[in-house]
Amino acid sequence: MRWSRRCVVYSNNPTRSLMGMAFPQSRPRRLRSSSAMRDLVAEVQLSTKDLVAPLFVREGITEAQPISSLEGVMQHTLASLRTEVKQLADLGVPAVILFGVPAKKDEVGSGAFDPNGIVQVALKQLQEDVGDRMVLMADLCVDEYTSHGHCGVLDKNGDVDNDKTLEIYCKAALAQAQAGAHVVAPSGMMDGQVGAIRHALDTAGFNNVAIMAYSAKYASGLYGPFRDAVDVQIAGGGNRKGYQQDWRNARESMREVLADIEQGADIVMIKPALSYLDVISSVRARVDVPIAAYHVSGEYAMIKAAAANGWIDHDTVALEQLTAVKRAGADIILTYFARWFAENNR
Repeated sequence: MRWSRRCVVYSNNPTRSLMGMAFPQSRPRRLRSSSAMRDLVAEVQLSTKDLVAPLFVREGITEAQPISSLEGVMQHTLASLRTEVKQLADLGVPAVILFGVPAKKDEVGSGAFDPNGIVQVALKQLQEDVGDRMVLMADLCVDEYTSHGHCGVLDKNGDVDNDKTLEIYCKAALAQAQAGAHVVAPSGMMDGQVGAIRHALDTAGFNNVAIMAYSAKYASGLYGPFRDAVDVQIAGGGNRKGYQQDWRNARESMREVLADIEQGADIVMIKPALSYLDVISSVRARVDVPIAAYHVSGEYAMIKAAAANGWIDHDTVALEQLTAVKRAGADIILTYFARWFAENNR
């Protein structure tokens, strides 16, 4: 059938029938006619249960400290962290991921695997408070703990020594598991990190501790506010392009993801989220394990800054972006908007 100003003309074209009805029989606006109708036919429904709240806990402070570049996000004391996590649990947020800010740093990042390190102490306390009511995740890296700001042990040339770093990661994984982590999340992008950590956990009897691998973590310019949050500066003005992925590459991500799954990753992550929706979609088409995506600090901060200037509507854009990440194929979204979403979508 064809539509013209004068008449309706019917066609026996089989291609047209395969493609579906044409205007005026087909009017997609019918299904956009009301909020109830739009909700009924929505292809993606974002839920609080999709979200993980990233939280920062700092050693040696007596009051929670605001992070200037991350509006509404705090460096917590142990006490304020416990309060925050219990409130998030009451709001229905299913998981948190912890990042530590130690009082002292050293060349190897020993605070990451010290049983009395800030994240390990926090995990023990949160286990007492929420137990299995929430999933307790721990970021597994050493950049917050090293004096040089890199994600591993440096060799004599100042480069990250991949294999020696794996030894540190295994120690950190065991310390986190012993403290009560349900999920350890290696984020350093070292070759073989998942296999080494899985072996260490299984050998020590922590078969049930899951691994959420930062499988496709890009050397992005969107991490600035996060580095403020964890007080990290890379020595000598360096960068992490020698181990994090080049943002020009997409196929490389699939290689990393498949390698991590083969080594024992239970969940794979893409980070950042918005600039890499194509990667999320491609991974979703290839694998059946849960996919996480990290809506990172820079993505969050841009919304906050633009909204503060009246350039965008904060709530609309935040919801739009998180929905886009899920629509691309993510099952789990790490986001600083977790509390805001839970409070406003109950």
